[in-house]
Amino acid sequence: MKALILNSGTGSRMGDLTRTHPKCMTEIGGGETILSRQLSLIRDAGIREVVMTTGTWDKAIRRAVEDTGLDLRCTFVINPIADKTNYIYSMYLAREVLADDDILLLHGDLVFEWRALEKLLQEAASGMAVSTSLPLPDKDFKAVIHDGRIEKVGIEFFEDAAAAQPMYILRRADMAVWMQAIVDFVERGETRCYAENALNTVSDRTTLHPVDMGAWLCSEIDTPQDLETVSERLDQVRRKKVYMCFSTDILHAAHLRLIARAARLGQVTVGILSDEAVASYKRFPLLNCEERKEMFRHVAGVHQVVEQESLSYRENLLALKPDFVVHGDNWKSDFQKPIREEVLSLLGQWDGELVEYPYTSDPRFGALEGRARSELALPDSRRARLRRLIAMKGLVTAMEAHSGITGLIVEKTVVHEENGGAHQFDAMWISSLCDSTAKGKPDIELVDMSSRFRTIDDILEVTTKPIIFDGDTGGLPEHFVYTVRTLERMGVSMVIIEDKTGLKKNSLFGTEVVQTQDDIEHFCEKIRAGKRAQKTRDFMICARIESLILEKGMEDALTRAFAFVQAGADAIMIHSRKKDPQEIFEFVDTFRASDPVTPLVVVPTSFNTVTEQEWKQRGVNVVIYANQLTRAGFPAMQSAAETILKAHRAKECDDFLMPIKDIIRLIPEDSD
Repeated sequence: MKALILNSGTGSRMGDLTRTHPKCMTEIGGGETILSRQLSLIRDAGIREVVMTTGTWDKAIRRAVEDTGLDLRCTFVINPIADKTNYIYSMYLAREVLADDDILLLHGDLVFEWRALEKLLQEAASGMAVSTSLPLPDKDFKAVIHDGRIEKVGIEFFEDAAAAQPMYILRRADMAVWMQAIVDFVERGETRCYAENALNTVSDRTTLHPVDMGAWLCSEIDTPQDLETVSERLDQVRRKKVYMCFSTDILHAAHLRLIARAARLGQVTVGILSDEAVASYKRFPLLNCEERKEMFRHVAGVHQVVEQESLSYRENLLALKPDFVVHGDNWKSDFQKPIREEVLSLLGQWDGELVEYPYTSDPRFGALEGRARSELALPDSRRARLRRLIAMKGLVTAMEAHSGITGLIVEKTVVHEENGGAHQFDAMWISSLCDSTAKGKPDIELVDMSSRFRTIDDILEVTTKPIIFDGDTGGLPEHFVYTVRTLERMGVSMVIIEDKTGLKKNSLFGTEVVQTQDDIEHFCEKIRAGKRAQKTRDFMICARIESLILEKGMEDALTRAFAFVQAGADAIMIHSRKKDPQEIFEFVDTFRASDPVTPLVVVPTSFNTVTEQEWKQRGVNVVIYANQLTRAGFPAMQSAAETILKAHRAKECDDFLMPIKDIIRLIPEDSD
């Protein structure tokens, strides 16, 4: 597509304002001239080729175009007798460079807002800018409209007409028809009339239809009064408020284009989603909220940057009351649809408008996201994230994983909520019980650390989320030192060790089996040894207290908790095998009365009726779902095996099996 701008006139009706320069170089405020604004908007619309007709002011116009510095390819066509002809002759002279292309046709004195140009260019057929809501002008163009088509354009028509502006999108076939009519007019000597006179003779052979701009700014400047009126309206356009929201920490060309388009609507405020909001529905951000805000402050076209604390726009929209909210059209159908509906409802309270642009899906941008995920998987990045999540969210959730594929399930499972939000697990729990069970061995620390580290490696290789490791008793202090160093080096965020000694038995057996609790000082020394061994401040050692499991009482549990914190434990895990959560509540309440800071961890396998929000309100920081994937998998596998044995074929079990292609989709196809 090419843009044709007609600038061959002298602008005599502007008086002294055009004594030293052509009308198109008249300043309209905001550091813009009519010409520079037209060219800038054309460039932003993606048009790179411009044909410009000139006359007396040819040299001045060429310099002005060059001074804009815009990356446009301009072809100038001089009308040497512009003072004796109308622009029909200028178009005639430009006919060869306009052939066989779609054309955006503008008069050089036309000032319009961005939305008008966008709307016109979105038309599939040929169209002309009109307004059915404005009064008919006395001396300017009007379009006669019948059955959705424009039949005539001129200043003399008033019946069945709408106010019109010389701004067209002309598809090549229609442009060819009009140009042939122009040729016919000029070659028989009719050069002082409007080009629309030629159009009117062939309009029945075109698809030209009206494109209603309503009350949007789209006006010619013919007189000083026009200049004053249009400049004032343009200032109002520039001062309109535009709101956009971003979660990204990687700016690419599609983001910059979207911001540039939004900036054409007015002053852009960018809302940056909080870290917690981002982490709730997508990957953890590489840059924190403040860093992302600073990044957007330096983007051209951004007026101000604010934080948006949740996925809901409500708080910021009520505070700003923007004229426009700009967003990609992808949220019309995805999980954010309820958020979109809320935005529309809020905008309706003050006649705001939602402007949606086609969502850009580009493999190159997907590759950027892949590299971001690779960065999140690096040990230093992953290790530090658990502390950040606890500080950011208050409560984090971890689901057990015992293999690469279960790690991918934890990584990729997201539940979209009715209000447009989303929820996913924050971390992974690598359980001694589940690791042993997957290998068909009892949970008595029989699986050695080398084997358990291989499980971690399998999960690390395909996921990005923080890992919490079940370290059982931690072994001897001398052995625990090496475990800490290895886990820290691998990128694990936390190890949890329990205050028991001897052959490990699963806590759920309680006092049904012989279990020995470590004495406080010995376990404190193990914690201190582990803390001395670690190399970074990111790694966390959590002390798991078995007093309630072993029925030693609340006082013993609390005494141990405070001692372990004093010894350097970064977190405390309190466990119970009762279905009633009251003793856990009592522990949390009493502990929090003296220590409001140290993170508390619970594993609600037995006391599973308490919601995450309730845990958070009580002061718990980490909820671990310790074995649910393992327990879900075995009944399904056993059922499939029994069904095949009974039916002597596999057909009967297909109905409750996951298609293998859906499983494969969980698995990354490459290193990204």
